[in-house]
Amino acid sequence: MNVTPSPPVKAASVSAALNAWFVANARDLPWRRDGFGAWGILVSEFMLQQTPVNRVIPRLEEWLARWPTPAALAAVPPSEAVRAWSSLGYPRRALWLHAAAVQITELHGGVVPSDLDKLLALTGIGDYTARAVAAFAYGHRHPVVDTNTRRVIARAIVGAGEPSPPSRGRDLDAMSQLLPQSVQEAALFNAAIMELGAVVCTSRSPHCELCPIRNECAWRAADYPEYTGTRKTVQKKFEGSDRQVRGLIMAELRSTHRAVTDAEIGTLWPDPAQLQRALASLRADGLAILVQDGYTLPE
Repeated sequence: MNVTPSPPVKAASVSAALNAWFVANARDLPWRRDGFGAWGILVSEFMLQQTPVNRVIPRLEEWLARWPTPAALAAVPPSEAVRAWSSLGYPRRALWLHAAAVQITELHGGVVPSDLDKLLALTGIGDYTARAVAAFAYGHRHPVVDTNTRRVIARAIVGAGEPSPPSRGRDLDAMSQLLPQSVQEAALFNAAIMELGAVVCTSRSPHCELCPIRNECAWRAADYPEYTGTRKTVQKKFEGSDRQVRGLIMAELRSTHRAVTDAEIGTLWPDPAQLQRALASLRADGLAILVQDGYTLPE
């Protein structure tokens, strides 16, 4: 996404319009409510990675009721975190979140840090999550960039129908050019541009008639030219994939507190080679632990 620097007037008008729209139209999501806390926001960011909001909300509420602090999660075995993760997908995130909770408890007195470098040092936390926690939990002025943000910038500023493949430096610079100087307005704008991409400037069916910055949009002004740039690799369909087989094995492991035998795993999928490949990948991720009688979740 090659970004032409935004004129200050345009950047200011875009941020002001989006912030006003967000204040009036933002979805009522748990992590946006006053007093939700840094730990809740951190957990929500882990869960929201590649998982739809409607699936995250009930699991998040259950999780925080059971483990309202990092110390509470750190006090239980990682297997309990993996079981509670259930069908959210990508269960490595549960292991990483448990490890981060242990680190927060042992290194930071049980308080989620606000400093970017300290956040980045926690297991499973990348640049986006660190910036999101610092901005949304602590109100720090950092550009926060996700897929929705990148799409809005690509269309409104660049005039392209889709963003080019991610580039950390380029993407953060593009967002920085739009970020208001006010700390409070900057935090609001980070949320507002994400929201616009999630509910209005969507990937397949953008609702341009509802967009608060439609008159500023370079893509609309150019009559919606077709995107011809580089596209990211499309993930293979779930049905019949190794991801599906991994999920079947994980469901079996979560269903019991004893070891699951090779014979039991062998009944889960008709293709032995694919089954063993999926099992090997779970072992490599630390999610399936080989014991004397079979396999268990990590303890």
